[in-house]
Amino acid sequence: MTIDERLSGVILTALVPIEGVSLYDITWHGSVLRVTVDRPGGVDLDTISGVTRALSHALDEADPIAGAYQLEVSSPGLERTLRTAEHWSGAVGERVKVKTRVEVDGERRFEGTVVSAAADYIVIETSEGERRLALDQLDRATTVFEWGPTPKPGSPASRERTAAGSPGRPDAGPRQEDSR
Repeated sequence: MTIDERLSGVILTALVPIEGVSLYDITWHGSVLRVTVDRPGGVDLDTISGVTRALSHALDEADPIAGAYQLEVSSPGLERTLRTAEHWSGAVGERVKVKTRVEVDGERRFEGTVVSAAADYIVIETSEGERRLALDQLDRATTVFEWGPTPKPGSPASRERTAAGSPGRPDAGPRQEDSR
């Protein structure tokens, strides 16, 4: 059994009792073990803390890594790294930035929308047309979070966001006038 298989087994077992939390990714670089977790609606600091404690205890107990290492637990964030077929399947319909490997013909860096994803390839719609790439042709890829303008307080868009349950801007409370 490889170290990756042992780590995956220990981590997945430790995550089972934590309600709603799923493993998004595991990366091992040098002496840093990065575990990325997610759940519907996202993860908060309390969840990250709980997962860190559970994983730390499970990894100490199983001791799958020889020597010292640093454990980092995080969420995938707004702009998620796409490495696996599962990541790509979850990103269908989303805007992405892609960098291909050197040996791939065509533009190496581009943006587009994920049209489809299979076990070994993806299709991305770009301004130049569709590109079909094998997953092993990709150097790195991330989703692109598109920031939109915040509607002005009192505008129809602002009322729609408030009615939909969006918290709006944190500074949108009453303004205090300077009396100078």
